[in-house]
Amino acid sequence: MKSSKQKPQKFRKPKRIAVLTAGGDSPGLNAAIRGIGKTAISKGWTVIGFRDGFLGMLEDRWVELKKEDLAGILTVGGTVLGTSRLKPHRMETPNGSVDVRDKLVATYKRHKLDALVCIGGGGTHKNALKLAEKGLRILKLPKTIDNDVAHTDSTIGFATALEIATEAIDRLHSTAHSHHRIILAEIMGHRAGWLALGAGLAGGADVILIPEIPYDVNRIAAAIKRRVARGTKFSIVAVAEGARSIEDTQAYETAQRAGKSARGDAQKRVAKTVLDKLDAEHEDNIFRLARQLHSLTGLDSRVSILGYVQRGGTPSYRDRLLGTRLGTACVEMIDAGKSGIMVGSDGDRITATPIAKVAGNLKLVPRDHPLIRSARHLGTNLGD
Repeated sequence: MKSSKQKPQKFRKPKRIAVLTAGGDSPGLNAAIRGIGKTAISKGWTVIGFRDGFLGMLEDRWVELKKEDLAGILTVGGTVLGTSRLKPHRMETPNGSVDVRDKLVATYKRHKLDALVCIGGGGTHKNALKLAEKGLRILKLPKTIDNDVAHTDSTIGFATALEIATEAIDRLHSTAHSHHRIILAEIMGHRAGWLALGAGLAGGADVILIPEIPYDVNRIAAAIKRRVARGTKFSIVAVAEGARSIEDTQAYETAQRAGKSARGDAQKRVAKTVLDKLDAEHEDNIFRLARQLHSLTGLDSRVSILGYVQRGGTPSYRDRLLGTRLGTACVEMIDAGKSGIMVGSDGDRITATPIAKVAGNLKLVPRDHPLIRSARHLGTNLGD
């Protein structure tokens, strides 16, 4: 006969985990912090949060997150933990850059952590990978309004920023129409055009310029003049921060190649100086473009820079849900013994991708993307 006695269950020691937010703030970060914290606490774990990203971890500034600390933060924008842009492997000091990873490892061990969750964008992925290389158990959540993190459908903050940018373009239509103007709306996105493309399409922009498609100002002007000939004496131009003309793109790519092939410190300094100069000139790009369009079309051209308003305020329901889904799934993966991964989304599925596969891998807008095809079908000018 089989014994009716049940085998005693193996005791599982409660875990101790930490979370930090790094890089730029984004709507939905607090939803992710809340998802991680409440799920972990329900398992009997201890959760601490490092203040101000990796800088707070370096200085050992932390707070234990309890249920009462997580109450009411779901709808709050930004991050209750604060953030910074410290690079652990290259911290800038008056005497040059220093590697402070060993100090972060010491903080990790001092708190007897079982895992560290880093929430951030491209730079945070690289920083997380550098810490994982030191033997720490690291998990990443993707956050950036640019939506340029590879191996995930969407990033925390993108949906809210898209709504804000779309509403701004909606409002600019009234002024552009009333005063017969060209209005250029600068939308965030240094290297990827997801935000400008999405907001431009949703807001009915007549011209959309993104980093992935270098533009010809004469073709933009020609498209605007065709609108005028049809009796429409205004145009809305949605411009991503990183959009460049064909000529500027060629100059920048040439400088980049020179930097990569440079030999010796002197050559590298020269190449960096050229790139810095091109970047500085690019900051005035949208005003230069406005002047060019005014000259070529005869229409009054004005600029509206949306700036940080795009990533501020109350997160949309989409970002609350995404932050919650990724946060709760992250704890489940820690419980399953996983580390060195980014927790992302693929439709309704939660994915786990090695951080090494994500770091340095930008998700850019393909030229044959469905949104690009839709824009062309609508007659939206993309600058090419």
